[in-house]
Amino acid sequence: MKRLLLGNEALALGARAAGVTIATGYPGTPSTEILEHFARYPGVSAEWSVNEKVALEVGAGAALGGARTMVTMKHVGLNVAADPFFAAAYTGTNAGLVLICADDPGMDSSQGEQDSRNYAKFAKVPLLEPSDSQECFDMVAVALQLSEEFDTPVVLRTTGRVSHSQSVVEMAEDAFEVSEPGSARRFVPDPTKYVMLPANARRRRLALEERLGRLREYAESSPINHVLWQDRRLGIVADGVAYQYAREAFPEASILKLGMPYPFPNRLVTEFAAGVEMLLVVEELDPFLEEQIRALPPLAGKRIHGKDVLPNIGELSAAVVRARAVEHGLVPGPAPAPVAPAPLPLPPRPPVLCAGCPHRTTFHALSRMYVPPDLAAAPEGTRIPRERVIVTGDIGCYTLGALPPLSAMDTCTCMGASIGTALGMEMAGYRGRVVAVIGDGTFYHSGITGLVDVVAAGAATTVVIMDNNTTAMTGGNVNPGSGLHLDGSPAPRVDLESVCRGVGVKDVVVLDAYNLEAVRAEIERALGTDEPTVLIVRGPCQLRVRGPSAEVALVEPATCNGCENCLRIGCPALIRSEGKVVVLPDMCTGCNLCVQVCPQNAISLRARERSQS
Repeated sequence: MKRLLLGNEALALGARAAGVTIATGYPGTPSTEILEHFARYPGVSAEWSVNEKVALEVGAGAALGGARTMVTMKHVGLNVAADPFFAAAYTGTNAGLVLICADDPGMDSSQGEQDSRNYAKFAKVPLLEPSDSQECFDMVAVALQLSEEFDTPVVLRTTGRVSHSQSVVEMAEDAFEVSEPGSARRFVPDPTKYVMLPANARRRRLALEERLGRLREYAESSPINHVLWQDRRLGIVADGVAYQYAREAFPEASILKLGMPYPFPNRLVTEFAAGVEMLLVVEELDPFLEEQIRALPPLAGKRIHGKDVLPNIGELSAAVVRARAVEHGLVPGPAPAPVAPAPLPLPPRPPVLCAGCPHRTTFHALSRMYVPPDLAAAPEGTRIPRERVIVTGDIGCYTLGALPPLSAMDTCTCMGASIGTALGMEMAGYRGRVVAVIGDGTFYHSGITGLVDVVAAGAATTVVIMDNNTTAMTGGNVNPGSGLHLDGSPAPRVDLESVCRGVGVKDVVVLDAYNLEAVRAEIERALGTDEPTVLIVRGPCQLRVRGPSAEVALVEPATCNGCENCLRIGCPALIRSEGKVVVLPDMCTGCNLCVQVCPQNAISLRARERSQS
């Protein structure tokens, strides 16, 4: 049976076909769809965890308990999961445990770019890299077999291009019908193996090195690493999607494809290099393969090229690879013709909060909130410029609050960092006022611990939790406050207010996200207190609202003077037209924010006509 599948679909199906019964993870592009597809299969348990660290801890526990297990996350999520990841490398897994980590070269949907292959080498665990959907399907089974044979977690690394590209997958007719787990391994208590006291950890460290040696021998002979011999003037070493680019860019070259780039197959690479005149290493991001190749003593003096030719930033492509090789004289030209430009220039589409987004009210209020000038500290007659309140931001849809026209976010680093950053600025004696903003999903993920620090420090930090009842940034995934499981069935709900009060915050206020004056007033009040304050600004994510709103905004042309004050809320449903503002009814959600900010009272809510529905 053949099917056309996304890489993420193939990973989910491959896990099911290989007998995975437990799957955990945290949503993050480009990995999100793996768990969403897997959850649809009967007889499996699949849940979003509160963060990647917990996901891997749950996954490791499930594997110890005897179930083949899959854990999914994006590259920055592996940073969060690093502690249990390294620990699992020491303890082993019992049943199969595959950690699927999706990198994002080019940072299409990430705050940073990193090469997760380095994590596998750092932890001394096997690394597999599929180059298409077929290999995504096949390699999950290989990873689980490796995990069980060598008692180790296995990293399966993809990239956005592999995860979100379709290709043909050939599979058995009954691939969907697997109902029994691939393993049923009883957990045998063994404190010397599973309790990482220093004395036990020292012994496991030796076992780790012994296992790595056996894995190296496996990598040398495994068909997952193989050579395609052709023209021997140029030899290519490539892994993952870079293999596809290399095949297209150099169709006549000999290629060593590394489906298992770590542990590195030293002998195989040495033998391949000896059979070609020149070696080109094609890989995205870091010179992971290149550094190991150059370190091989037999290849001293060999003509080897890699990052001296190809970029180490962003995605590669066949065209880029070929063009760089021609430019550096590795292959004869001409370089591939550049992609023809569009016949008409496309209008810019800057990212923007959705029409009716509940976060817009908070950012509009913050963008117009200033620190009172210190007149007493300035010489007479000196003009003191007003300074806007500093907003420490976080990861989510609401990061768009940093962009014009709202321009109301000053820092954003990683999940959950906004609260700790605000506390740090306060501790440093920053003389202005600071507000930390964070979404409900991100707060559950890693904001709670920052809030605990605020309380323990006796600080007066103001925290705004923008609660839209979902993890919207990755497609509207459930979180502990949603009251739903991944499959949509009811789940216990973790109450935000109770969590905040439970860690010691006494001043907790819940606000309607569409009441601008109340939000503005409460932020001002909170900034004037001498204790921690949490404001929960609550409103539904518009992507989860079904059907058109009952009301829609309408601008009265005779009253509108074209001041464009309403346009400063950054709503895509509002546009300029002939010196006035017009509402696009198909986009308007009737949130009422434009009505509240119009100084001319030129905008009002009206019942939506049937033709506008």
